[in-house]
Amino acid sequence: MLKRLHIYFKEMYPLLPRLLLGFIVFGEIYFILLLNYGITDFSLGIQEIVGSLTVFGFLMFLRIADDFKDYETDKRLFPHRAFPSGKVYKRDLNTVAAIDLGVMTVLNLVFMNNIPFFLFLIAYGILMSLWFFQKNKISKSLPMALVTHNPVQMVLNLYIISFCCIKYDLYPFTLTAFLVLMTLYFPALIWEVSRKIRAPKDETEYTTYSKLFGYKKATMFVLIMTVVDIITNFILVYKLNMIGFVILLINVIVMTLEFVAFMKDPEKFKLVTRVEIYTYIQEGTMLLIIPAYMIWGRI
Repeated sequence: MLKRLHIYFKEMYPLLPRLLLGFIVFGEIYFILLLNYGITDFSLGIQEIVGSLTVFGFLMFLRIADDFKDYETDKRLFPHRAFPSGKVYKRDLNTVAAIDLGVMTVLNLVFMNNIPFFLFLIAYGILMSLWFFQKNKISKSLPMALVTHNPVQMVLNLYIISFCCIKYDLYPFTLTAFLVLMTLYFPALIWEVSRKIRAPKDETEYTTYSKLFGYKKATMFVLIMTVVDIITNFILVYKLNMIGFVILLINVIVMTLEFVAFMKDPEKFKLVTRVEIYTYIQEGTMLLIIPAYMIWGRI
């Protein structure tokens, strides 16, 4: 089983990069929220580690759940993947998912202060894995799948924000908390939609937003979401670092030009590759602002 799981994780969920991602996601929301509340005296300990591991473990659970949900489609369209190809067995993934949920639950019950929010996170993930008991409706509608599944990033953000607000005794119902709640949701939404936008010649039987709505309308939707995303980041960054603000501004201008270029000639490049570059620059800038502010203050 271990050999099969090694193949699965190598192909579908590389453990070390995803573990690093868990700490990055938790840390970005944690520090951006606290700095915007004016808190610079951080109390770091085991809870922050458990929170980061929860992000890592939850994303692992979603990865496995997606492989179960998409098994029939993957068998037809992506037969080379680890699960549909038989490189890993269903019982292997069931075992990992059970251990994953068990470890997360024990760690959160023992160390964390926001148990109701953790339970809400896990409940949402389980409902997603079951298509919210509406498989026939949701699985056949790409927009409905987006509306029901993509908000999971907000639920994950809420888990982190709730921990911070309880630990540091912060009033949660503020514009700052709302913007932080959305700060990683929009990139997830933008990436999810853009990866299913293709040039007409690249369309297959796989359902895409460009096939449903046309590549121009689908791209315009992503452009609008990108503008909304950058506005939330501008507000959060402006008080902390003007250099970061300028980088984000340049980034969104360049990305807007890329969207326009794609709408004019969809065969010029793959939209999702440009979106990924935009996201790396944006999130990288947000991360660098944190140590920059703590070392030099607002510059």
